[in-house]
Amino acid sequence: MNRKILNIAIPNIISNITIPLLGIVDLALVGHLESKVYIGAIAIGSMIFNFIYWGFSFLRMGTSGFAAQSYGKKDFRESFYILYRALFVGFIGAIFLLIVQKPIDLLSFFILNGSDEVEFFAQQYFYIRIWAAPATIALYSISGWYIGMQNAKIPMIIAITVNLLNLGFNILFIKVFGMKSDGVALGTVLAQYLGLIIGLIFLSKNSKRLKKYLLFKEILQKNALKKFLNVNKDIFIRTICLVFALSFFTAKSAKYGDTLLAVNTLLLQFFMIYAHIVDGFAYAGEALAGKYFGARDKSNLIKLTKFLFYWGLILSGIFSIVYYFGDNLLLKILTNNAEVIQNIQAYLFWVYLIPVLTFGAFIWDGIFIGVTASASMRNAMLISTFLIFLPSYFLLHHYYHNHGLWAAFLIFMLARFITLSIYATKAIFKKI
Repeated sequence: MNRKILNIAIPNIISNITIPLLGIVDLALVGHLESKVYIGAIAIGSMIFNFIYWGFSFLRMGTSGFAAQSYGKKDFRESFYILYRALFVGFIGAIFLLIVQKPIDLLSFFILNGSDEVEFFAQQYFYIRIWAAPATIALYSISGWYIGMQNAKIPMIIAITVNLLNLGFNILFIKVFGMKSDGVALGTVLAQYLGLIIGLIFLSKNSKRLKKYLLFKEILQKNALKKFLNVNKDIFIRTICLVFALSFFTAKSAKYGDTLLAVNTLLLQFFMIYAHIVDGFAYAGEALAGKYFGARDKSNLIKLTKFLFYWGLILSGIFSIVYYFGDNLLLKILTNNAEVIQNIQAYLFWVYLIPVLTFGAFIWDGIFIGVTASASMRNAMLISTFLIFLPSYFLLHHYYHNHGLWAAFLIFMLARFITLSIYATKAIFKKI
């Protein structure tokens, strides 16, 4: 079982770690410019796209779960229909985003409260990066399909290539052409489209099956499409709640001023690094739990769950220790702004708690997605967001300000683990 987990987890960890590393390099590039407003602009601009793209990440997760179950059933014909359905839904969504980009801009900056200078550069960032939508969303479907088909190496190759290209473009635009946060956005757009081309090249190796199963009557079959959309609707609601919590965190940080916005943005990189690494085991949960659920193999599903939590616990301990001894080294890489570094010291202890208090939620997410127990996952997230996170913030913020914001966020992540644990027996194991 360990070998099966690691065969999927390790390639995903390698590909996932390039994402926060790219974010760190982006912040390091703008963090060493002449003003801290560029850090805030990247934070707010990225937050908007967290809402947009993480909202559409249901396509990756839903596609992964359905493809894994079809793999477990050895129904490869249906697996190709799943890929086409995901690409179809994603294409419609991407076109919609391009059409409504102006209303998204107006609503986003009406809600957010950054300084005028930060908002100016964040808007510039937004109107460039929005054009990456078709490529980004299509890559969600392609990567999710390959993971569900127990192939983590191709998504790894695509992700690493995209992020290396993104890194190269960002350095070129900022260091050579003298661009600012707009250079980061343009680099992302170019890298995403090149990544999509790579993904389509890999898919072309299955060209015979792709042509054979390109049957619109089957792809758009009413009941199958309805089931696909219902599961993805629940995952979408779950994801929007997660992005809402992170965006709420950034929005409240912005109210403390540009300095604390920069502080919290930099500290969130510790969360992002750990999240993307432990997500490698969550992806293994998606692929293997879906496979065992599709094959009706309850004993291996239970065994998988235990092993995934063992790995998550070990990983959380390692990262807490690494963060404790290596926090200031990472911060020096991110910025040389003396004011930001001075203010950040008071909040570092929250970073040490991140791995231990958050790993359980990530592991359960992977298992729930794999077995497409989306309704329970949605309900757990709604409870954690609106009955736990928001009340915790308004209570703790009143007395502890930014410390209260951090406490509420980690309570939210712990609540997700607890609620998913409660739902797991009925939503997963009693269904086999």
